Amino acid sequence: MLKKPRPSPATDNSLAAHQPGSGQMALKVDKGNAGELHQHITADDERDGRAHLTDNFGHRIADNQNSLRAGERGPTLLEDFVLREKIFHFDHERIPERIVHARGSGAHGVFECTHAIPELTKADIFQEVGKTCPVFVRFSTVAGGAGSVDTPRDVRGFAVKLYTEAGNWDLVGNNIPVFFIQDAMKFPDLVHSVKMEADRGYPQAASAHDTFWDFISLMPESFHMIMWAMSDRAIPRSFRTIEGFGVHTFRFVNAKGQSRFVKFHWKPVLGLQSTVWDEAVKIAGADPDYLRRDLYEAIDAGDFPQWDLGIQVFDEAFAAKLPYDVLDATKLIPEEDVPVEIVGRMTLNRNPDNFFAETEQVAYLPSNIVPGIDFSNDPLLQGRLFSYLDTQKSRLGTTNFHQIPINAPKCPFHNFQRDGMMQTLVPKGRANYEPNSLAEAGEDAGPRACPETGFTTFPANGERNDPTEKLRVRAALFADHFSQARLFYRSQTGNEQAHIASALVFELSKVTLDHVRARVIGQLRNIDEDLAKRVANGLAIDLPARIKPAKTPIDMAPSDALSIQKDARPDIRGRKVAILFAEGSDASAIDKLKKQIEKVGGSAFLVAPKVGGIPVSTGLLKADGQLAGSPSVLFDAVASVLTAAAAEKLTHEGAAVQWFMDAYGHCKTIAHDEASQVLLDKAGVEPDEGIVALADFIKTGTQRHWDREPKVRDLA
Repeated sequence: MLKKPRPSPATDNSLAAHQPGSGQMALKVDKGNAGELHQHITADDERDGRAHLTDNFGHRIADNQNSLRAGERGPTLLEDFVLREKIFHFDHERIPERIVHARGSGAHGVFECTHAIPELTKADIFQEVGKTCPVFVRFSTVAGGAGSVDTPRDVRGFAVKLYTEAGNWDLVGNNIPVFFIQDAMKFPDLVHSVKMEADRGYPQAASAHDTFWDFISLMPESFHMIMWAMSDRAIPRSFRTIEGFGVHTFRFVNAKGQSRFVKFHWKPVLGLQSTVWDEAVKIAGADPDYLRRDLYEAIDAGDFPQWDLGIQVFDEAFAAKLPYDVLDATKLIPEEDVPVEIVGRMTLNRNPDNFFAETEQVAYLPSNIVPGIDFSNDPLLQGRLFSYLDTQKSRLGTTNFHQIPINAPKCPFHNFQRDGMMQTLVPKGRANYEPNSLAEAGEDAGPRACPETGFTTFPANGERNDPTEKLRVRAALFADHFSQARLFYRSQTGNEQAHIASALVFELSKVTLDHVRARVIGQLRNIDEDLAKRVANGLAIDLPARIKPAKTPIDMAPSDALSIQKDARPDIRGRKVAILFAEGSDASAIDKLKKQIEKVGGSAFLVAPKVGGIPVSTGLLKADGQLAGSPSVLFDAVASVLTAAAAEKLTHEGAAVQWFMDAYGHCKTIAHDEASQVLLDKAGVEPDEGIVALADFIKTGTQRHWDREPKVRDLA
């Protein structure tokens, strides 16, 4: 009996069966050249084609981990249709909100060159001391949507648009110098895993869930970034106290055509400052817009945030001697090996006039560089050069997004590109092509290229690479995934290490898949054995077996520059101090303390049980905030000026007791008068170097008193 032929799929217009799940299947697992995990099936595992990964047109994919590049360490090739389709689809998954970095805060400012470096780069902005250009900076979270809160544990975007005389230069980075992945091919997978889970739509703005840690546990290259993300760097106190990094290795090119590698750093003039996790959670409830509000109010008050731009410059000979690859975005160069040289200062001095028109519509492109700055073959950077431009078309609806004022260059721009949706310019004449000879007829012939001053790509493509090969492979030097993670962890203070371990315990406690927890801890054993034991103990599980790394980690010398606490600054500049008062308080003592705080560059915020005029020793005094609505988590330090009667009354007010309890628990300085002692006793505040009299507050400052922490919480 003849078999009935199967109908041709070409006659079926239904899409319902085109994306069936392949179910549970046995996977063959290999490791690539750089230790990346490849899960694949065999050629004879047909399952009606359901088990095979394909592109959107049914072409089976051989490698979903690596983009196609010209040589093992070469640039990504435009012909890589697998990468382009994957990134193209990802770029257009959400409209009109940004897929990542949706919740942002922006500000205008100015950049000034403070150290000219013409010997390193011909970039116009670095040719002479005092050269300036306008900037627009956007800070953001990564995982949450535009309506999420400011203070989750997350990476912070730090994107700077410099409107130079040679065109826009967009330095699009983060507050962490490394990234989760080595190849742009994996970016959609990373973001899909960390975003809210596809079947339930939660959690929002959080990485503490199954799919993120499942992905991370299978991506050893991510564990250096995980150390940073689980550290206090991911819960900053203010946008004004975060560092910024270009992440990738770029090139400087000078007027002679000579090139050296460069990494970019933004160093906050106020120094680094973070919160503790309990504090970040409470800030989210008390003021979901805390970081946004802090930036806006500081600029509005004339307390302009500043960052110094630093560079790490090195050549190919130096790079070739390193035990890691400078083209690997999961690696950094310790400042002890290549010191950061300060070349400029950025000052943010103006808030946006309209949030949507500027902060929301600003479009950053890593491909926006100026003559004197060029790309490296970093495979993550290479993918970003394609992805960002493609994304803007989806978000802003038109190829003419560059005409939106916040995106338009401040220098002249002329080309033959016409028409397109929302064209707001009115090009004149017939010249929309070149070469043309219209000038011979007296017509405007349009602009032309200039070989001498135009952007020219640095011609060499050696970089220890054979560009004659087209490969889906990573350089073997990318395979060491744990040495720098170990470097970061062992560079922290004991207190910061406890914070990292506790963050991992919290995150993994939200993971419901036991095998994922075990695999993460098995990877942690490659970073630090004690860290892995602390996390396992915090989860009350047995210590899993160590997962063999692709390359045995090496010990690197600790770097103090990687620690927030080692670089802490005790001064009050830019910090906000709350002063609690109530009926009958000594107005002169309040005024004296307020003036002392402002004299050294801080700001004082008056808190009272009621915000209207309250009777004090010399009349009525109006508070800036009401006690229940101004919890101490919103401030860098607190002080209290109370009468004995007012203090006793406040011992029965939960908000007042919690005010001091949180300030104490978050290791902040507490200044108080004698009458307030009864309230401190009720809150469980014990004497230490951070509990001081009003007269000693300025001397003590707003630093955290980390020696207190073991008394107020159990850490892993």
